Amino acid sequence: MNVSDAVRGRRSIRDFLPDPIPESVLREIFGAARWAPSGSNVQAWKIIAVAGAERDAVVRMAQSKPEAGLASSDDFPIYPPNLWEPLCSRRFALAEDMYRALGIPREDKPARLKQVARNFEFFGAPVGLFFVIDRRVAHGQWAHLGMLIQTVALLIEERGLGCCMQEAWAAFRPELAKRFALGPDEMVYCGMAVGYPDRSKAVNQFERNRISVDELAEFRGFDQ
Repeated sequence: MNVSDAVRGRRSIRDFLPDPIPESVLREIFGAARWAPSGSNVQAWKIIAVAGAERDAVVRMAQSKPEAGLASSDDFPIYPPNLWEPLCSRRFALAEDMYRALGIPREDKPARLKQVARNFEFFGAPVGLFFVIDRRVAHGQWAHLGMLIQTVALLIEERGLGCCMQEAWAAFRPELAKRFALGPDEMVYCGMAVGYPDRSKAVNQFERNRISVDELAEFRGFDQ
């Protein structure tokens, strides 16, 4: 698999097989991902990987506070309160496509909330990752953390695994910080579910859209 294949093939997996992922596989992925770009090589990040009993304990922690999972993070919200166009329509369209694949109508709010709550079960994945950053760094370093996350995701794809990046875990930042004994300046930015995708599930098959190259980019000064 080349890089282009990994980029195009990667998608958010929301239903996983229970097959375990050995620690050695994650060590291999992280060994390559640690070479992701980092401004001035400060590497103000770390990854916490949970599996087995530790993964289950994190899930139970989240399930014990179901109302927290529906709240926005106070220190850094996932989305601004009034998302503008065309961003709002893009987000809405993706949600509708996903729930249609799941067979959940718009008016079935309990079923939709139940699906949201599956974030905090890692969608059945055997491994959960948490990406941690030092709060004191500027937002430029947050962008570099995103490069690390994307690099991890592409390496996961290369190995025939799948993942789902989960900013939803931001709702549990205080609880996760306590569980992982993070320092006062360390913050869980997001989680990631990792495992073997269940390719039979429609939620892992629906078509996704992206804006065109002409919408994405401007080309200036080129001859043709």
